[in-house]
Amino acid sequence: MSKRVYIGMSADLIHPGHLNIIRRGAELGEVTIGLLTDEAIASYKRVPFMSFEQRREVIEAIKGVVEVVPQATLDYVPNLQRLRPDFVVHGDDWREGVQRQTRQKVIEALSEWGGKLVEVEYTQGISSTGLNSALREVGTTPDIRLKSLRRMLHAKPLVRLLDIHNGLSGLIIENVRIQTEDGKAREFDGMWGSSLTDSTAKGKPDIEAVDVSARMTTLNEVLEVTTKPIVYDGDTGGKVEHFTFTVRTLERLGVSAVIIEDKTGLKKNSLLGNDVSQTQDSIENFCLKIKEGKRAQATDDFMIIARIESLILGKGIDDAVERAKAYLAAGADGIMIHSREKSPEEVLEFCRRYRALENRKTLVVVPTSYNSITEDELAAAGVNIVIYANHLLRAAYPAMVKTATSILTHQRSAEADADLLPIKDVLKLIPGTT
Repeated sequence: MSKRVYIGMSADLIHPGHLNIIRRGAELGEVTIGLLTDEAIASYKRVPFMSFEQRREVIEAIKGVVEVVPQATLDYVPNLQRLRPDFVVHGDDWREGVQRQTRQKVIEALSEWGGKLVEVEYTQGISSTGLNSALREVGTTPDIRLKSLRRMLHAKPLVRLLDIHNGLSGLIIENVRIQTEDGKAREFDGMWGSSLTDSTAKGKPDIEAVDVSARMTTLNEVLEVTTKPIVYDGDTGGKVEHFTFTVRTLERLGVSAVIIEDKTGLKKNSLLGNDVSQTQDSIENFCLKIKEGKRAQATDDFMIIARIESLILGKGIDDAVERAKAYLAAGADGIMIHSREKSPEEVLEFCRRYRALENRKTLVVVPTSYNSITEDELAAAGVNIVIYANHLLRAAYPAMVKTATSILTHQRSAEADADLLPIKDVLKLIPGTT
């Protein structure tokens, strides 16, 4: 009777190292690949470029693979206890670092039935991380980017977005990541195309002065140099016929979602944080806008999310919940609840009421005012997307003023006084720069 061999892998981008491990496994017996699900991969790094089914199709076509089963966690033990393989084969690179504990659990599980861990020498000079970096430089397609937000929402407990106002801000969101204490990579999942940020970056006092065509120019600048999903701030959406045009345009570009707010009238940037010239739209009118926007879509991947302004306008949580029910019934793919209270309590109460809805979908928040709450607390409350709005632009302005002031004061370069980065470090962000 042939021995059973288990190999766990994510297999987003197959390279010679993977093939080497599979070949070694096939020498020992019949190979079962434990293919990490999107959720398992997203728990420690970026959601894979290929879906689980696409990755399964590739792996099943490799010589020596007998079976492919899902591995739902980074921990091998649940699958090992179910399959009780004679061998587990893995590269020897997991003896140190974040996977060290995973390795030890595998050894302990195998010992229960006399199984053995076989480690293959790590293939030098190539890695999935390096290939992923190269792929990001090549770019993506509108279709892949369009679908990526829904995939993330399925795979991750919380999706985090940061504001863009030009291509360089997009590159920062694309590339900045940190390593957490438990060895996992943490980064931004996508970008928020805010109308307020766009108009402010252009020096315009009025959001309506920056028309859709001008905003599409900014979007294209970002789309050309990034791969992560973009959620577009659609303000009120404008007239119904204008909104349907915007939906088609965004979908064609590969934008993943648009958020529209249930207000009417021209919107202006306001130092008071609320434009008193606007009023809240009727539920009937706003539902019509949602329905027409959904009807205008060419695919099921694009998302229309309804932003409820009831808490901002003092109408209370009951009104917000009533509107959420109606907007979801009209076809909205999610709800954004907005508040400018310093405390998160009213947002958390809405979240509690929202979780009880039978038709609940994606829930979005922007914790700018109530900024003491953590992502873990938001996720526990049922939030699916957190947007950090306007942070990069607000951070850039004082730094630029400091630099300009330093030049005027000292009448010389501000390299030292303004803590300027060497230009070579800035250029490292830009794909194709040598």
